[in-house]
Amino acid sequence: MTDLALDARTLLDEVTQFIYREARYQDDHAYDDWEALWTDDGVYWIPANGEGGDPEKEMSIIYDNRSRIALRIRQFHTGKRYSQTPQSRLRRVVSNVEILKHEGDELLVTSNAMVFESSPARGDTIWASRNEYTLRREGESLRMARKKVVLVNNETALYSMAFLI
Repeated sequence: MTDLALDARTLLDEVTQFIYREARYQDDHAYDDWEALWTDDGVYWIPANGEGGDPEKEMSIIYDNRSRIALRIRQFHTGKRYSQTPQSRLRRVVSNVEILKHEGDELLVTSNAMVFESSPARGDTIWASRNEYTLRREGESLRMARKKVVLVNNETALYSMAFLI
């Protein structure tokens, strides 16, 4: 294997481990750890009605800047998120991790995910998505500058996502 191929494989392994860690934090409701994965200018977007065009002009399920991400997490900690009392049990399977672009310190990455949610109030729900990440190297580690979650069924009525998908 050439040095270039080895470097590409090492980078893909690092990216994959980052995405697996993010999924584990979400499944375990470790939202403070999850928040620490974000850059200061991070954007978290879940479009409604397909792939999503311009989130400033079209409806979104979630379109949060870094400040709003922190607010959501503080709200979880209040214990007043009644739709999450008790918390949903979550497990996700992540696959098809690909690096689409690598320019300077930023990477454009995609993956697929299936999230199984078990909630005493709503029963069991399966969420399927394609996730797009802009990852940025800050020091020795990767951080999320942008995450876009395109739910497969985002044009239909959805149960409340009282957790972070």
